Amino acid sequence: MATYVSLISMTDRGEAEIKKTVDRANTFREDANSLGASVREIYWTIGGFDGVVVFDAPDDETATALMLGLGSKGSVQTQTLRAFNSDEIKSIIDRMA
Repeated sequence: MATYVSLISMTDRGEAEIKKTVDRANTFREDANSLGASVREIYWTIGGFDGVVVFDAPDDETATALMLGLGSKGSVQTQTLRAFNSDEIKSIIDRMA
């Protein structure tokens, strides 16, 4: 499984419905599981982003479907990054010409 890190920004709607944020996070975990992905961690943050989600998905298409589904609900906007652990990046570096 590939690992992804999503940076979360709440929309005006998400801020207005902040008391539902934990329920929305639980629904997101269920949505991930239904697509064959798994959420490692969900953090609420201060600073430039309102949250961070770390999750695993079998491929980029699944990760994209999961995050598009989340964004389509209107409470957040996301920026998703593919993350590589040390073994994965070593393997990539070893393939360099």
